[in-house]
Amino acid sequence: MRLAVAADDAGKRADLVVAHRAGFPRSLVAQAAAIGDLRVNGEAVKGSYLLSEGDTIDCEVQPRAPLVVEAETIDVPIVYEDDDVIVIDKPAGMVTHPAHGATSGTLVNALLGHVGSLPSPSTHSGQSALRPGLVHRLDRDTSGLLLVAKNAEALSFLSKGMKARHISREYLGLTTGIPAQPKGTINGAIGRDPHNRLKYAITSGGKPAVTHYAIRERLNDAAELLFRLETGRTHQIRVHMAALGYPLINDHVYGRTDPRFDLPGQALHAWRLGFLHPRTREQMQFEAAPPPEYDAAKRILSS
Repeated sequence: MRLAVAADDAGKRADLVVAHRAGFPRSLVAQAAAIGDLRVNGEAVKGSYLLSEGDTIDCEVQPRAPLVVEAETIDVPIVYEDDDVIVIDKPAGMVTHPAHGATSGTLVNALLGHVGSLPSPSTHSGQSALRPGLVHRLDRDTSGLLLVAKNAEALSFLSKGMKARHISREYLGLTTGIPAQPKGTINGAIGRDPHNRLKYAITSGGKPAVTHYAIRERLNDAAELLFRLETGRTHQIRVHMAALGYPLINDHVYGRTDPRFDLPGQALHAWRLGFLHPRTREQMQFEAAPPPEYDAAKRILSS
């Protein structure tokens, strides 16, 4: 690819400009620079090279090798399991499914090691093949309940239920500051942040996203909130609360980290899960207490 450097990009690093304007992951741009395939005005440069207006950037990025999902022996807390579904209490810090940068040690790797095989979504793609059995996902640093289908029939039924908003999900989270209203609804479409592709934001071209919240407990310049989701967009609660002005405690992407808390990331826990069983049509309800690190952070905010 070839890019002309405009005034807005003058003084910026070459790797950042290429990654932002072309949508390439920075890791691939770094690989290109390492082998001389990132050039400015015909000369190979490092990723840190500072650009000038009028420069011409040439960059050749090699495609990544396709990911393969492999079974691994990893213990995960199973809350419930039968022939059709598994309910997991996912630990904070565990990635839900493989992706570039996290090819092993994920929940999907652990589940395949536990059950042997999982059904793939009907819409086959390079991404869907990496998410077998998953009815929904949780961010890496979000702990709590996650629903997995063990066969194609269960996955189809539960996926339709998720789309129709028949699966209930409630979260507990600690926020910086106390919302002015004791309860409310945030309705803001979410898409990629146009200024930072590693983040999401409320944007006019995003996908509809609705979050209901209620204050559960007032703390010292902080609060514990109960969240109920109507939709399941990436980083939904985190984006909505940051936009409202009350980011989640220890959210390094949408807020800030705080050395007082022994948390891998944001203080967010998937607390309750309800769904109609795909075979028996029985209403299933589960609840999982927050992990000790979350409780410890709440005690600090209470003192």
